[in-house]
Amino acid sequence: MANLALVYGMRLLPADEIKTVGEGTVNLQNGNQAGVTLHLLEGTREQIEAQLRQSIDAFFDFFPEI
Repeated sequence: MANLALVYGMRLLPADEIKTVGEGTVNLQNGNQAGVTLHLLEGTREQIEAQLRQSIDAFFDFFPEI
């Protein structure tokens, strides 16, 4: 299996200050770009942590071969 890299980022902001969430860009060695979808989770710390765990589990469900 190839060596993989998981690209992610986090920033905690007041929920009512967010206007839009866009897409991040990764520049690849071959000159291409790959998009990284950014996700927004809102709630209390406990709610955000629970949603993040579910999101991570769901992400890896897309790649059962890993």
